[in-house]
Amino acid sequence: MRSHIFSLVFLLFSVAQGLNPNCETQDRGSNLQVFHVYSPCSPFRPARSLSWEEDVLQTQAKDQARLQYLSSLVAKKSVVPIASGRQIVQSPTYIVRANIGTPPQTLLMAMDTSNDAAWIPCTGCIGCSSTVFDNAKSTTFQTLGCQAAQCNQVPNPSCDATANSCVFNMTYGGSTIAANLSQDTITLATDSVPSYTFGCLQKTTGNSVPPQGLLGLGRGSLSLLSQTQDLYQSTFSYCLPNFRSSNFSGSLRLGPVGQPLKIKYTPLLKNPRRPSLYFVNLTGILVGSKAVDIPPSAIAFNPSTGAGTIIDSGTVFTRLVEPVYVSVRDEFRRRVKVTNVTSLGGFDTCYNVPIVAPTITLMFTGMNVTLPQDNLLIHSTAGSITCLAMASAPDNVNSVLNVIANMQQQNHRILFDVPNSRLGVAREPCS
Repeated sequence: MRSHIFSLVFLLFSVAQGLNPNCETQDRGSNLQVFHVYSPCSPFRPARSLSWEEDVLQTQAKDQARLQYLSSLVAKKSVVPIASGRQIVQSPTYIVRANIGTPPQTLLMAMDTSNDAAWIPCTGCIGCSSTVFDNAKSTTFQTLGCQAAQCNQVPNPSCDATANSCVFNMTYGGSTIAANLSQDTITLATDSVPSYTFGCLQKTTGNSVPPQGLLGLGRGSLSLLSQTQDLYQSTFSYCLPNFRSSNFSGSLRLGPVGQPLKIKYTPLLKNPRRPSLYFVNLTGILVGSKAVDIPPSAIAFNPSTGAGTIIDSGTVFTRLVEPVYVSVRDEFRRRVKVTNVTSLGGFDTCYNVPIVAPTITLMFTGMNVTLPQDNLLIHSTAGSITCLAMASAPDNVNSVLNVIANMQQQNHRILFDVPNSRLGVAREPCS
């Protein structure tokens, strides 16, 4: 009887949140279902159906803001310029269910491997979405005082002397947020984490903040990994479903239990200037069987400048610094052997005829990852246009950073093993 009541409650929640009733796979153990923010299982899908071209151009715009944001993290800038002068939605692409407080309130939080502290929109937040965490109804909620140790671990902390609470402000993409540093119980699948520290959002500006909050999966001091070391041993993996898939089994797997045994690894590199980001050592790229000519300096890891390569869950299309991308693109075009090359927005290698694309292999220290066509090509709905789903880093940002994005990660198990300073990749269909 209890399970029937739970199912009914979850169904009512799903309807209220706008979830597709066919997407009610329950999170179990330490495994959370992952779905794309615009998938049929998400309430955040645009009300109007976009054409393929509009969809691609909007996604590129979001990526542009994301790249600017990531570059600002490397450069430690306090303000991120938006190239076009207008606000661009920059919300990360994949979301998971999380239960906050006592009794639990369910929110759909964005996964972000390049951020640490979680943020949750709270009651009374100015500029937040309609779905917020009602902290007044949670018996385990508390704000942290100005003397709390965690107050020194958030960006731009200050003290609200009247309430004796720690507050912080920061930029995120094209937005700014103001939050009270708080604690409450967070439950992920069936794992309960008491006294979890997060930002209780009080005000947001711009359109970049994920509507129902953000789950920070970086490796900084306030990230999920750092706050749950005893529970998850700073280890997690995910398999991201294709963003156009309607039936998928994407998952976020927390902790070392159940991780794949047969998986290739590359070392994680540490950048003291930006310890949260997951840097890896990209050593070369194959197009087909040919190693393209890349200047070593274009892919070299350099902590002092922020140069190198990161794995990021929130960027959609892989961005390579210009000399790297040009070499990959030119060899890709030679292999395709179609002379009529067109462009679409920031994609400069598109075709109006069917093509057979070569594989692209990303070569890292200790492992190679060969990407099939599903991870390389985007197709129009009618199938009349096909584009290489990679681009050069934007000219107007700190273009020393190569970003391996989520389209190139889709249908792979990506394992973050922080205690052993390594990142694993294994092919795993989950769409």
